[in-house]
Order: sequence, then structure tokens, then C-alpha cells
Amino acid sequence: MWRVVLGSALALWSQGAGAATCEKVSYKDLGYTYCEVDATAEELRLFLMDPGGNPYGTFAAVDARLAGQGKQLAFAMNAGMYHDDRSPVGHYREDGEETQGVITSAGPGNFGMLPNGVFCFAPGRVEVIESTAYAEREGDNCPNATQSGPMLVIDGELHPRFLADSTSRYIRNGVGVNADGTKAWFVMSDLPVTFHEFGSFFRDYLELPQALYFDGNISRLYAPSIGRNDLGLRMGPIVGVVVDRPKDAAGN
Repeated sequence: MWRVVLGSALALWSQGAGAATCEKVSYKDLGYTYCEVDATAEELRLFLMDPGGNPYGTFAAVDARLAGQGKQLAFAMNAGMYHDDRSPVGHYREDGEETQGVITSAGPGNFGMLPNGVFCFAPGRVEVIESTAYAEREGDNCPNATQSGPMLVIDGELHPRFLADSTSRYIRNGVGVNADGTKAWFVMSDLPVTFHEFGSFFRDYLELPQALYFDGNISRLYAPSIGRNDLGLRMGPIVGVVVDRPKDAAGN
């Protein structure tokens, strides 16, 4: 097993305090990149539509919008499945405004492989919650939420439909949280992996009790601290950490 932290000095200079820590690691001969976010110290946000009602679609569009607020992205990744018009497939709530309600029924594709779940967060707190349990709570104290599926880890156990001998491999991304809800780990596989391998990384390497799959194939990561800015098809929901934009030499 190897573990490398890249560009930490650059990250501190360019992003300032409170920036997500991103690392590349190897687990069972498979490479993963993850970004650790401390919800008690970092500003986590969801992004879908710009003020004109158009989907952001790209990390660059989000960062350009933030620039007008004196902010910038320190880290971001796609955050849930979406339709051709980039609207969310499942539940989506951003800063208290709900775009799509919770879907608890089984269905086709990975999203409908129950149990699926919701990544929800508020200042100082992050959660991954099975969708039915989330619906029963009626989203209390969860101003930001994005639903996807399947769950990867449920109370410390892998999703019951994951097969150790599966041959279905894709580049995948997802999120896991610790037991006290203070930190989230956003993970992307470097090469195609099975659900079983991906879930095992959250459960066995990161030792997280809850984790949720975001997507595969279109999975992308923005992590300037390690020199990464993935390009590709336009995205639907995006999750990211926001920090103050550094001032130039003139103090602007």
C-alpha cells in the first residue's frame, strides 16, 4: 500500500485555510483519489443552476460565478445522477430550495438498486442516509441534499447486491462519512473498478460506516492541490468546497 500527499504547500498558498485535503492512494493494487472535507471547518456547497436558471455543467462555470463573490473552488466533483437536461434523477435540495423530491421506489439502473441513499449536509454536519429513512425524517435539518444510488456501505456492511466476482467495471465516484458526521471523503477510482471493490475501499481502507455511490463513466474531479481538473460531458449536480479567492499583489 502506498500513500502520497501532493502539492500541500501549493494548496495552502493558492487556496488558503479550510481547503479540502486531496490524496492519491493504492488499495489492493487499485488506485483511488480522495478528498477529505472537514464539515466543521470548511464551506461545502451544492451547485446546479446559475442565477439565470441554466445548469452550470462544468467546474469552470461554477468557479467563474464564485469569482464574482471573491470566492473559488478548492475541490469539486459530480454529485449524483442526472437526466439529459442535467436535472437531477433523484432528490435535490440546495440551500433550502428543493428541486426534486425523494424517490424511494425501486427502478432500473444503478439509481434504482435499493437501498439507495441521500448525501445531506448543513454547516458543521454531513450525513449519508438510506433514502427511506431520509424520507421518514422529512429532510429535517438538511438544507443541502443530493440523492443517488446504490448505497455502497450501510451501517458498516457492503450493499447486499454487490458481488465479489463481478465483471462490471467502471471508473466510479462517491462519498462516505464518519460516524460522528463531522467529515466526508469524496472518492474517485483511477481505473475501472467493481461496486464490490469500490465499496470495500470506503469500508475497509477509509473505515467509514456509510457511503453512497454518485456515478460512473462520467465521474470527474476538480482538485487543484494535486493538479487535477477533469474534462468531459457537462454535469448535473456538483458538490464542492468554497474558499476565499487569494488577493493579487495589489491587494485586489
